[in-house]
Amino acid sequence: MSEAIHELEADIRWARILIVDDLAANVEMLQEALEIDGYANIVGCGDPVEALAMIEAGRFDLILLDMRMPKIDGHEFIRRAKLRFPGEQVPILVLTAQTDEETRRRALAAGVRDFVTKPFLLWELQHRVRNALEMQVHANRMRRVNQELEIRVRLRTRDVEDTRKEVIRRLASAGEFRDNETGQHVVRMSHFAHRLAVGAGYDEADAEMLRDAAPLHDIGKVGIPDAILLKPGKLTPEEWTIMQRHAEIGGQILADSGFLLLDLARTIALTHHEKWDGSGYPARLRGEAIPLAGRIVAIADVFDALTSERPYKPAWPIDKAVALITDGAGHHFDPALVQLFTRELPALLEIRELFRDVDGAAAAGPAWAASVAS
Repeated sequence: MSEAIHELEADIRWARILIVDDLAANVEMLQEALEIDGYANIVGCGDPVEALAMIEAGRFDLILLDMRMPKIDGHEFIRRAKLRFPGEQVPILVLTAQTDEETRRRALAAGVRDFVTKPFLLWELQHRVRNALEMQVHANRMRRVNQELEIRVRLRTRDVEDTRKEVIRRLASAGEFRDNETGQHVVRMSHFAHRLAVGAGYDEADAEMLRDAAPLHDIGKVGIPDAILLKPGKLTPEEWTIMQRHAEIGGQILADSGFLLLDLARTIALTHHEKWDGSGYPARLRGEAIPLAGRIVAIADVFDALTSERPYKPAWPIDKAVALITDGAGHHFDPALVQLFTRELPALLEIRELFRDVDGAAAAGPAWAASVAS
């Protein structure tokens, strides 16, 4: 006997069998017959309600069911038992003296494995039990294989997603290094954005996507000439016009990716410098015409920029930064989001502390950057 056949036989012989019949003599007779035939895991029950509780508590591979019982009949038992096997054929073998066509039709239509009419020959019962168990054992194996495959797919999908997020984080870091910012800035502001998004009504999955997309908000700065991006002094009006192009450049870099995460990042890159009153850039969008993601990141970005120390400026006191943001409600920022920001401020400060810059990590940067946030 091959190993596979041996394993199949072992699974069949140790399959869990439940006998449900209100007559104790029938239960005893069936249990004895099955034990003689080599089955070793048999339970008998004379109360259909108790039997349903047993099914709920543990999975059975085959249920031998009498149709005429007190409390609930066989049809109701099948209906309730079927809830324990969603999307599967119910592993029930009906044993009954009822021979009318309607009883057979209803039982088989409900998805039971087979139907045996009493009185039955022992050999017939043995064959039908064997056939039913073979089908159930194979179904169990296929279910386990499918579960293992689903787990592998989920793990693989998670690996791919983690890889994509890591690429995005590194791309964002490259953009920040280009501007001489710290990596902690994008970490903090993205977590600020996540917190504000949840408060604004995002579900957790969308809020996490916003958190992961936000670090790319300034990726377009890679397209700004060093002479302007790293200029130590104030930009001329012409230079400032070029500097503002980083929003559109970011949109171009992130365009047509085919990925929801990068599509969201593109929206943020294009709109986080827009202002509620229409005075922002690059499209001078106004009010709710600015995508909510861009409005959220605008507050998160400015708050971290103001409260972070840089060689060209000290960190603003929290109350001063909060005052600037609240004063900007209806002008720079969405008024409703500013109210949310003030409510969430304790949580934002916890995030700021959690991802604070280590000593000496404040990055160098151009002097003009000190006034950009305002």
